[in-house]
Amino acid sequence: MKTMKIGLIALIVLSMSVTGCKNNKLSRQEKGAIIGVGAGAATGALIGKRSGNTAVGAIIGAAVGGSAGTLIGLYMDKQARELERKLEDAKVERIGEGIKITFDSGLLFALDSYILSKETRRNIDSMVEVIQEYDETEILIEGHTDNTGRVAYNQDLSDKRAKSVFNYLVAKNVDKNRIKTVGYGESQPISTNTTKSGQQLNRRVEVVITANNQLKAKAKAEVASGTN
Repeated sequence: MKTMKIGLIALIVLSMSVTGCKNNKLSRQEKGAIIGVGAGAATGALIGKRSGNTAVGAIIGAAVGGSAGTLIGLYMDKQARELERKLEDAKVERIGEGIKITFDSGLLFALDSYILSKETRRNIDSMVEVIQEYDETEILIEGHTDNTGRVAYNQDLSDKRAKSVFNYLVAKNVDKNRIKTVGYGESQPISTNTTKSGQQLNRRVEVVITANNQLKAKAKAEVASGTN
């Protein structure tokens, strides 16, 4: 288990850099703290709906903000670096107080299939190593498709693909209580569906990693105590 530690002086320095940076260029964890202030689940859901990306909304909705949010951001920074180093054929993004991993479903599954390929299993095995090490997190798995075929079929396929990743994680001893799944079918494209390249981008699985209640409580307690 990775622990999350930072001194009170470091927190003050971070706070000063947020408010007084000459070029207004903030680090990712500083941006996460600012975004997280006052952002509850309802706010996150609204932002996710407006942006067309529920993964971003889930991250913002889970944020605690302030100095505690900065601590969580540092914890996520370390985790994201390890994920970036170990994962192939996946995009790792630090957003606010969380992490979003995007897998091209064409690399995860055969056409019209929800069975994970052998190559993909090795990639997910690498992800498992990291999320098991950083175990004070919750995991949301989202399945998405392009608009080829019937809406109902795409919805069912996205559900099954998200659950397929869930089942594999559980089989690798990831606590099932940490994981939630949802399928969005073709309803959340991130590119046009009028080209093959756009459709490929829309066929994806997104994994969202956010702090669990234990990590949030620990961050708040460290800020309150001002201890290392």
